[in-house]
Amino acid sequence: MESIIEIKGLTKEYSSFLALDNISLKIKGGKIYGLLGRNGAGKTTIMKSI
Repeated sequence: MESIIEIKGLTKEYSSFLALDNISLKIKGGKIYGLLGRNGAGKTTIMKSI
């Protein structure tokens, strides 16, 4: 199945705080995905970047 979202090497920095460091992922169509992680792990930052 074809990827509907593909991220390669996503890095996001706020002032001097590194929020995301070299994140890569592929999301394929026809499936359900969830982002799991502790508070401050970057889940919301990834979704806002998409």
